[in-house]
Amino acid sequence: MIRVITFMFGLAILIMSGCGPSSTSSTSTSKNSDKNSQGNSPAGSPVAIQLNWYPESEHGGVFQAEADGGYQAAGLKVDIRPGGRSAPVAQELALGRVQFGFANADDVVVYRRQGLDVVAVLAAMQDNPRCILVQDKSGVDSLNELAGLTLQCQAGRPYLEFMRSKGLLDKVKEVPYFGSVAPLVADPKIAIQGYSCAEPLLAEQEGVKVRVLMVSKLGWNPYSSVLITTGKLIKEQPELVRAFVKATQAGWESYFKDPTKGNADILAANDHGMTANVLKYGSEQMRELAMPLGDQSKVFGRMSLTRWTKLIEQMDALDPSQAKLVKPEDCFNDKFLD
Repeated sequence: MIRVITFMFGLAILIMSGCGPSSTSSTSTSKNSDKNSQGNSPAGSPVAIQLNWYPESEHGGVFQAEADGGYQAAGLKVDIRPGGRSAPVAQELALGRVQFGFANADDVVVYRRQGLDVVAVLAAMQDNPRCILVQDKSGVDSLNELAGLTLQCQAGRPYLEFMRSKGLLDKVKEVPYFGSVAPLVADPKIAIQGYSCAEPLLAEQEGVKVRVLMVSKLGWNPYSSVLITTGKLIKEQPELVRAFVKATQAGWESYFKDPTKGNADILAANDHGMTANVLKYGSEQMRELAMPLGDQSKVFGRMSLTRWTKLIEQMDALDPSQAKLVKPEDCFNDKFLD
């Protein structure tokens, strides 16, 4: 689950060391740029992708593409790098140590506000899985009834600021979240942040019935499981980006048909208590988020200017000091989606 990446000190270090959004990628050279601009295949290209959390179903498309041989068929040698509570996605992209990463759409806006040339190229989840979990016996039925509870969450996340602007966190004690359902299981006065595709089942496996309160129902619904890269890579190696995006897109589509292979690889890569049942549950829940009922689009992972514009308007309203720093059209590039 994505999660806060607070890196202002890291950004300062990057700037002082002469690194930043314009840093040369470790796999990018002017020679490769010239070749790719002429449409040459990226055959044999090494590619690294930084996950924004421990490997879970929210990264299923990448693991499935690797397990299915989709990346290999595209001529790509892919290194999938696990994340965690402070996964350095933006820093790794800025330094050129990875070519792709995972984020949420609101993270992209935050990164660009900080001067990083981060661009979304595929959004796996059209509806955001962010939720607040409470015990069933807590008596809390909606996000309007959190007063009196202790909420374990990651400070600074835009969704929290959105909830706060609605008065939903008044009289709520906020404490750090450590990636575990244990406190919720132990105390009905505890609420935790989570993703609807994982934590609910984890809690119920511990014998506690929970209520899943979706933040998207408040009107906060940024794209999730977003594949990101840099504008520099798009400009200099478009065929590499195209090959990776298309293979990942196919990986997601395969994952939602039968996630068996991808989940097996995720389970092998995750040593933080993940189970096969939770991954199966996650892939089922994510299918509805990735392909909502009534969705008429035939392009998996698509994004729209309307959605990005609304998100930036919401974020600018939450922090007027950052308003107008980011243009919606700069946040995404969907030309690689079929």
